[in-house]
Amino acid sequence: MKRFLLFALMLIVLSGCSSEPGEVGIVARVNGHPIQLSQLEFQHDLMQADYGGRIVPGVEKLRTEYGQILGDLIVQELILQELQRLDLAVTDKELKEAEDQVRSDYPEGAFEQVLIEEYIDLKAWRQQLLYHLAVKKFYSQVLRPKAKIDYKEAEAYYKQHIADYFLPDSLKLLVLRGPNRQLVERAVERYLTDNDLQSLTRSLGEVSAREVIVREGKLPVSWKSALDGVQPGQASGVLSEKFGFEAIVLLERSPAKVLTPTQAYPLVEEALLDQKLATAFSEWLDGALSRSVIEVSEHLVPKSEEEGQGEEDSEPSS
Repeated sequence: MKRFLLFALMLIVLSGCSSEPGEVGIVARVNGHPIQLSQLEFQHDLMQADYGGRIVPGVEKLRTEYGQILGDLIVQELILQELQRLDLAVTDKELKEAEDQVRSDYPEGAFEQVLIEEYIDLKAWRQQLLYHLAVKKFYSQVLRPKAKIDYKEAEAYYKQHIADYFLPDSLKLLVLRGPNRQLVERAVERYLTDNDLQSLTRSLGEVSAREVIVREGKLPVSWKSALDGVQPGQASGVLSEKFGFEAIVLLERSPAKVLTPTQAYPLVEEALLDQKLATAFSEWLDGALSRSVIEVSEHLVPKSEEEGQGEEDSEPSS
């Protein structure tokens, strides 16, 4: 939802306002506040890294990619300004706490080394962290209070989408795996006796255990055959697989059912909340655009087909 709105904004901005921001290194201004080329390049580098691409894009493709990123940055800048207007701006303390949290995931000195190795500009990274915190605060403290959901609305949504709350029959299974048949047999015996999974994995370190929930119709053929006639609280025989040996304990068999309104309410609330937040964001964005002066570098405004072809033809051949 947000990505669609940001892209829509990008089209509005780039098609409706192409004034030059006026200073070297500035690609746009939002109500006079500059967006730096370095921030645009930082985001583009991250996007390229995500895609794993090493191909140098053509002029028009690069302009399109930069335009999409700039659309995001403009929206984020509008959000920053709105929080400031509402006296809800992200504080230096909040920014520092968020940075410290990220740094805590790295050994001492490793965070700075990663920045160097990945050619990440710390100032640009901090600016993007600020934008991230601003968007979270904007949604939680500005938009979320406007999204009210009453029980009649939830009830109506549940009835209209009741098929979404149908749960097919399923099996809750415990899969025990080990390097040899004897070890897996011991693991099954111990679990069925003690029902203590932690004790089992501690005492039989080579055995792995994981719980899974599988639709009965989606069971692998080998599992379906092994579980034929097995009742809850019982286990299959030991199966030989490529990776070693495994046995399956049937923990629970759940018949197909439709969630009751009470059971489905968290899901209904989430769906309605997404809709209301999308509407609230769209309304806010329309208003913010109508009140804002946004200038964008003409180099990022989409060219006509003839202009674009001319630029492509002028590129040096490799």
